[in-house]
Amino acid sequence: MTRYAYHDLLPPQAAMLDDVLAGLARTPKRVAPKYFYDARGCELFDAICALPEYYPTRTELAIMTAQAPAMAAALAGDCALIEIGCGNSAKSQRLLEALQPKAFVAVDIAEEQLRASCDALSRGFPRMQTIALRADFEQAVDLAAACLPAAQRRVLYFPGSTIGNFTPAAARDFLAHWAPLLGAGGRALIGVDLIKDAARLDAAYNDAAGVTAAFNLNLLTRFNRELGADFDCDAFRHRAFYDAAAGRIEMHLEATRAQTVTMGARRIEFAAGESMLTEISCKYSIAGFEQLARDAGYATLKCWADAGDQFAVFLLGLD
Repeated sequence: MTRYAYHDLLPPQAAMLDDVLAGLARTPKRVAPKYFYDARGCELFDAICALPEYYPTRTELAIMTAQAPAMAAALAGDCALIEIGCGNSAKSQRLLEALQPKAFVAVDIAEEQLRASCDALSRGFPRMQTIALRADFEQAVDLAAACLPAAQRRVLYFPGSTIGNFTPAAARDFLAHWAPLLGAGGRALIGVDLIKDAARLDAAYNDAAGVTAAFNLNLLTRFNRELGADFDCDAFRHRAFYDAAAGRIEMHLEATRAQTVTMGARRIEFAAGESMLTEISCKYSIAGFEQLARDAGYATLKCWADAGDQFAVFLLGLD
C-alpha cells in the first residue's frame, strides 16, 4: 500500500534525446549532470558518498546531526519542508526528526530512489503528509500539482552542495525562482561546499578505487541503452580537476582516440583528446555565498559550519 502521493512531472523521453544532442552540438561539448542518475548511477553515487576521499557527505551529515535541533528551533512553527534532490534522504531524516513538519515534499529525477525514500519516510513519520514529485528541478516545478497543504511557513531544503552544480549566476536565478513559491516568511536551508585546498578537492573527485570514474562513464552506458547511441565506453576516460580561477571542480569524459558516435539520426565527431563537460561543482567562501543569497533576495539568518570550515549549511530568509 502506497503511503504517499506521487506525481510525475518529467517530460517524455524524446526531450532527453533532444537535450543531450543539443549539449553535444555545443563547443565545448557538455551534458547535464541530471542524467547521471539512472538506477546504476544512484548506486554509484551512494558508493561515492562513502569513500574516504569524499568528505562532503559525512561532513554535512555531521553538521545535520549536531545542529538539526537548532535548525528546527529557528524554523519553529507549522512547516512544509520541500527537499530538492532528495536522494536517499539520509540528511533529511535528521531534520525531519527535529522539525516534525506538517508535510514533506521530495523532489528528485530518479524514480526508483525517490519512491524508496518516500516509502521509508512515510512509514517513519506516519503523521506527516509525504509527497513525491518526480521532476527536473532545474526547470520550474509546479507545486500546485503536488497538492501542497497550507502551512504557516514553506522551507526549501537543498542539501548535498548540489547548488554548486549551477554556475553562480544560475544558482542566484534558481533561488530567486523559488522565492515567490516560498512566500513571505519562507526559509531555505542550503548545503554549500566551501573553498579549500585544491589537492583535497582533486582527491574527492578522483578516488583511488575509481568509483567516481565509473559513475561518470555510466552516462555513456545509459545513453547507449536509452537513447540508442553507440559510444565505445572504453574509448573515453574520466577527468576531474579544480579550476581555481573559476572556483569550481570540473568533471569531463575525454575521448582517448578520434571517433564518430551515432545517436538518433545524428553523427557526433570526437577528436582525440576532446572532452565533454559532465558536471561542475562550484565552491564558495561563506561571504561569497551570503552575497549570492542577497542578490537572489534572501537574507542569511544563520550559518552552521564544521570545525574545519570544509562545509556549511546556510539558513536563508524571505521577509
